[in-house]
Amino acid sequence: MTPAARAAAAIDILDAVASGRPTEQVLTTWARKSRFAGSGDRAVIRDIVFDVLRCWRSCAWLGGGETGRALVLGWCRQTGVDPEAVFSGVGHAPAPLSVSEVDAGRDLNQAPRAVQMNLQDWVVPLFDHALGETAGAVAEVLGTRAPVSLRANLAKATRDDVLEALADEGITAAPHVLSDTAIEVTGRVRGLPGLASFKAGLFEFQDAASQAVVDRLGDLSGLDVLDYCAGGGGKALAMAAKGARVAAHDIDLARMGDLPSRAERAGVSVALTEDPRGPFDLVFCDAPCSGSGAWRRQPEGKWRLTKERLGELTRMQDDILDRARKLVAPGGRLAFATCSLFAEENEDRAEAFIARHPDWQPVDQLRLSPLDGGDGFFLSVFAKG
Repeated sequence: MTPAARAAAAIDILDAVASGRPTEQVLTTWARKSRFAGSGDRAVIRDIVFDVLRCWRSCAWLGGGETGRALVLGWCRQTGVDPEAVFSGVGHAPAPLSVSEVDAGRDLNQAPRAVQMNLQDWVVPLFDHALGETAGAVAEVLGTRAPVSLRANLAKATRDDVLEALADEGITAAPHVLSDTAIEVTGRVRGLPGLASFKAGLFEFQDAASQAVVDRLGDLSGLDVLDYCAGGGGKALAMAAKGARVAAHDIDLARMGDLPSRAERAGVSVALTEDPRGPFDLVFCDAPCSGSGAWRRQPEGKWRLTKERLGELTRMQDDILDRARKLVAPGGRLAFATCSLFAEENEDRAEAFIARHPDWQPVDQLRLSPLDGGDGFFLSVFAKG
């Protein structure tokens, strides 16, 4: 496919996304119907779609609308791609630009602040409240592609071992400052799951900030740990690699479907449980949240979030903490984490928990933003007074 034909495909996909269909579903459907598109074509089209998703409002501003065509036009103007080379009408390229489309581009510096930040209007005050003077810089980072981060699996290898193995397989990577296990891939990123080092369990895919959260839990060797909201189980595997005896629970068992095979590859043991029974030395709650700290990885969430849904999430977070505290052993700890940037889901929830249960006290707290080099994360650790 030519670059212009790839842009035309992105236009069709974005039209479907704008109608409310899930992005991954649309991309999968398009790929199945477009057997002529090679893996390289699909990768580039996917990149265009996700670039637009991260910067939907600025692309719409620069392109003069929210149709797929306008968004891709805005993407061209924002990224420095010549619009006339894309909208040529030659072959499978989009039709040439009309006079109104040529005149549609507006100076982004004149756009409202929420457009410049690529956020919904109501979200901007939440950013300002939680992030202060860094709100604009964080929003700007969320408009870019996230780095590819790996976790060296300490159950099988050191970080230096993994870096050496990656180099032998032609992958350029470097240590990441956020964690002693974190590695950032600085060169080619495609094909990593096919590497012999991955198949041997030397590393897992995990954001560097997520690894830093696990590090902050301290020495886990020999502890009985419950990952109460395990999801895919990335943090459960990381805690097991640090020597913890880990049980994993999630209200949706399907989310943990791949965890047994991942644990086997990693050479660790993680017990899945539908009905966790304490006591545990540590109960770790990586609670459902807005995902605002990871919006550059999952940008669709930036536009799907509503005030009502945020309220539902905060109530769910309170309920999770209230339930999980009952599973903590005497002298144990309760840890609450989100990948959210909002104080409403972070500090406010920690304070509300203490207000409801004054016999618990905060013993540690960590807040990371994308400016630190990974996703945005929050951690609060409690112990019974």
